[in-house]
Amino acid sequence: MKNSVLGMMLFLISWFVSGCSDKNPFGKGSGSNNDHQVKSISFKVVNTYPHDTKSFTEGFLFHDNQLYESTGSPEEFPETRSLVGIVDLKTGKIDVKVELDKNTYFGEGIVFFRDRLFQLTYKNQMGFIYDSGSFNKIDSFTYSNKEGWGLTTDGKSIIMSDGTNIITFLDPDSLKVIRSPGITFNGASALYVNELEYINGYLYANIWTTNNIAKIDPLSGKIIGIIDLTSLFMEARKKNPGSEATNGIAWDPAKDRILVTGKFWPFIFEIKFPH
Repeated sequence: MKNSVLGMMLFLISWFVSGCSDKNPFGKGSGSNNDHQVKSISFKVVNTYPHDTKSFTEGFLFHDNQLYESTGSPEEFPETRSLVGIVDLKTGKIDVKVELDKNTYFGEGIVFFRDRLFQLTYKNQMGFIYDSGSFNKIDSFTYSNKEGWGLTTDGKSIIMSDGTNIITFLDPDSLKVIRSPGITFNGASALYVNELEYINGYLYANIWTTNNIAKIDPLSGKIIGIIDLTSLFMEARKKNPGSEATNGIAWDPAKDRILVTGKFWPFIFEIKFPH
């Protein structure tokens, strides 16, 4: 009970601090605190790297020991681009491998699966598939979700978020829906599920409008833990007042390190927590 209340408080505090109080991450639901225990997960920063403050981060992951980032291009920020590339941790700059026409597409989440790179777009209900070696586009696909947000994989399925409380598991070959669990926080729908990472059997998701990462049981859809990154958001804001939403979780399984960042943040933080 105590941990559940603490988790809810962290959500609400972070929501307020982020300056997005018009967006409530909770939809309709019972909100029963008897659903399960939501734990507050503490972390420590073990390293800090630069991040390009022009990057409107949408996807963040490691592949073949390299950090990849995908970005979007909001109209209100004309300097932004919808691209995918490798991040240089010494400079924060992206070596661009893929770029979309920002007049047509808004780039979203990415995932590598086998020898392919998958990329979502925001409102076109369309994704693109690239060869993971040459980055040449080899196919496209459509989805019924109204919007595309985040992507990750559990090694068997491609897992997609769309900004609602629904997580969609897709067959990696046919891209047909396998299942679509709803994400809940103490029995209530947890909306705005955003960038995703799969770590040791659990989903980790940025919850848009907050500075929190939710640890999710992928079978039940229940949020079982909360990591509050408000302190990192505030540190980013000190150096770049234009820093926006916390977004970006990348797990490097080779070195067992986890990197996090946000939209227009000047930093990428390497953090350590039990996982």
